[in-house]
Amino acid sequence: MGTAAGTGRFLEVMARVLETDLVHLAAMALDASRGVRINNMCTVFAESEVVGLLARGTPREEIARGLHRGVAERVGNMAKRVGLHGAIYASGGVAHNPAIVVSLSDFLGREVAVIVDPQLNGAFGAALVALEGA
Repeated sequence: MGTAAGTGRFLEVMARVLETDLVHLAAMALDASRGVRINNMCTVFAESEVVGLLARGTPREEIARGLHRGVAERVGNMAKRVGLHGAIYASGGVAHNPAIVVSLSDFLGREVAVIVDPQLNGAFGAALVALEGA
């Protein structure tokens, strides 16, 4: 399963708000013992929510974990709607983020593996479609 379009950009913006980068955002999420609920996955509204949480003194690690959980819930719910059978693999560039993979596995209650070179999966699929059409 690929992550939803825009997920990488969403996490980049959230990392900037938390004054870190994507690698450290994932590490913060994995280090947190708990996460806060992020109510909005729209980048603009989530940014405002995160700023508010920071202003109230919420630890950045808890916010990072909550952000990853929110993404996992959004992607996991989409996957559940189409059905999950057999092994589950993550694809897309966001699959390089271990906190996303762990959060998605936790949400689904199943192991999520990462394919080799997950950022290239969409390009491979497009190439195969182009070959079929040729």
